[in-house]
Amino acid sequence: MKIADMNWFQVEERAAQDDRCILPIGSVEQHAYLSLATDMILAEKVSVDAAQPLGIPVFPVLAYGLASSFATFPGTLTLSVATYIGVIRDLLDSIYRSGFRRILVVNGHGGNMPATVVISEWLNAHPDASVKFHDWWRAPQTLAKVQEIDPAASHASWMENFPWTRTSDERQPTVSKPKIDFAALARVGADQKRTLLGDGNYHGLYQRPDEDMMAIWEVAVSETRGLLENDWH
Repeated sequence: MKIADMNWFQVEERAAQDDRCILPIGSVEQHAYLSLATDMILAEKVSVDAAQPLGIPVFPVLAYGLASSFATFPGTLTLSVATYIGVIRDLLDSIYRSGFRRILVVNGHGGNMPATVVISEWLNAHPDASVKFHDWWRAPQTLAKVQEIDPAASHASWMENFPWTRTSDERQPTVSKPKIDFAALARVGADQKRTLLGDGNYHGLYQRPDEDMMAIWEVAVSETRGLLENDWH
């Protein structure tokens, strides 16, 4: 159930009956030939698909995250760490004021990990709340399914190429890109990172059959739903 489809009366009533909700968080950044909004699209969709049969409200995705590594790729938008920490804290405060006490944060971008520190500090001040942080794409069951299909999977590769992350640009290389030098990437700034990355794919194929992608999605949705249903305290 999307918060966008609810009014405030319904939210108040829902939180009084069931204090679970989801906050998806993502990023707007380069993903080679895929949508710049890939991380936010996937975080929100897996949240909505997982929550739907349970009737659990899903807040609109926090579209912007920490993407300084890709800052020189056109279309990439990034927040500073200081800004991001404040945004996460403010959103948790607002969700809490709305009556929700069990919050699943579904993350779609590896660079957003500083949010976990904010959550830890926030929980110290809100002992009656419970927050789970879920990196949906590298959760155990989902990652195992990805590895089963093709272990050469990475940022902007086939593993993020779903029907809903493709653009009107039909170009998709058919080769498998060699693995980038991660150590070299880590020690330079955004300008040099762009040179090292080329199109932005870290390594692997650019696309696999949709049957493979749907098999992964089914596992991802089920795994996310399991977090909503179990082990809150």
